[in-house]
Amino acid sequence: MSPALVGELFAVAALLMFSVNIILTKVASTKTSLSLGFLVSVSVNVIVGALLFGVELLVRSEPLHWNGPAFGMFLLAGVFATFLGRWFFFESVVHFGPAKASVFQITSPLFTAIIAWIFFGQTLRLADLAAMALVVLGLLLVADIREVFRRRNADRAARSAAGAADAVAPPAGARSKGLLRSGAVLGIGGAMAYAIGHVLRGAAVLSWNEPILGTLLGACSGIALHMLFSSGTKDMVRDIRQTDPRGLQLFMIGGLLTILSQICMVVSLRYIPVSITALISLCTPALVFPMSYFLLRNQERITLMPVLGCVLTFAGIVVIVLG
Repeated sequence: MSPALVGELFAVAALLMFSVNIILTKVASTKTSLSLGFLVSVSVNVIVGALLFGVELLVRSEPLHWNGPAFGMFLLAGVFATFLGRWFFFESVVHFGPAKASVFQITSPLFTAIIAWIFFGQTLRLADLAAMALVVLGLLLVADIREVFRRRNADRAARSAAGAADAVAPPAGARSKGLLRSGAVLGIGGAMAYAIGHVLRGAAVLSWNEPILGTLLGACSGIALHMLFSSGTKDMVRDIRQTDPRGLQLFMIGGLLTILSQICMVVSLRYIPVSITALISLCTPALVFPMSYFLLRNQERITLMPVLGCVLTFAGIVVIVLG
């Protein structure tokens, strides 16, 4: 079996687990708060990662050696992918639904190409720029920007009818908060965070072949930041007792799937370029769209427009990565 095929198989395994996790996250979020679900999911990441690393230490023939720069890159990758990326992803799944949110994930290779252009001086061809425009168009179709404007106009009309036409405009802070919580910003923010995480992990594993330990380090930095910045961490025990146990179980399964998928991704980075790994493992719409339609009975009301947007986005990514 060729090294490239090995890397591609690991990336496909990551794709399957990522796709199932997206559906689980949507169902679990209806039973358990996202903050608690995030903490449970990343906690499972740490526990399972530690167990796998312990088993690896028992069976491995080569001693573990120290690599400070790679150690730091794996930790930093957890900040972007495990902490920021997953938080953005959870929020976008709730806001958009699993199928539409999954489309934003496949834009990570696009941001990977942009990062390479900015920091490594890799040039962008005219075809790359055209493909980026295609990706943007596809995302607008997925997000159904027409519906956003319709809702905005409807809100204005409602305020005007209620006599609020002369009211003071919302403060800038409120407008900024609304912008930050919009579905498109959440989806793109998550894709950017994941892209940075992929680049850092790819650089780290090439100099320090420790995929399990590296994934564990990322999970540790992710949960540490969540516990530091989340206001509800101290009430976790109380929240666990009061929440629906089925939601917790789904987030636990999701945590198991994410740690295993991340390990598969890191392993694949040893054999194929990071952009190819990201493209394969994050082509989740190909699986999530039919899963959402049939398993969730089309709760998202998937129409032709988001499907067309998904196709355009995917086509743009393929041009950038394989062109």
